[in-house]
Amino acid sequence: MKKKVIKTNAVRMIEQKKIPYTVHEYEWDEQNLDAMHVAHDMGVSPEEIYKTIVLHGDKTGYLAACVAGDMELNLKALAKVSGNKKVELIPVKDLEKLTGYVRGGCSPIGMKKQFPTYIDEVAKEQKTIRVSGGKRGIQIELTPEDLQKMTRAIWFINNG
Repeated sequence: MKKKVIKTNAVRMIEQKKIPYTVHEYEWDEQNLDAMHVAHDMGVSPEEIYKTIVLHGDKTGYLAACVAGDMELNLKALAKVSGNKKVELIPVKDLEKLTGYVRGGCSPIGMKKQFPTYIDEVAKEQKTIRVSGGKRGIQIELTPEDLQKMTRAIWFINNG
């Protein structure tokens, strides 16, 4: 019997656009929600797991960034490419109200409102990447180009 795919907003939106994807489920733990633990738990390299970070820019308002699980987000690089003088992480307590997603389950696809999204261009070096599927314990694997199309994201150099 085929296992039923969990239908989150992110999964529904990808299916609606007829984009090829794979859902991966994993056991999650409240103490270890970061991308490095997710990669370890799933048995993949951290370069394949892309974390979604929601921020606020001083000029443009809310935005999202996707960077590899083993990378730190360069706030100055993101501010520059997004037309801001500075960007700051939003408080975790505001994440669900703003995006519809909780920490550890925030997908760049299917947020309550589509914020300008920026993807580290090193993602293009990967055949596929994994992002949160919109719920803890769910990752969606798709090509970086398909993620860019789904989110209308801008590529940026994170470490530059």
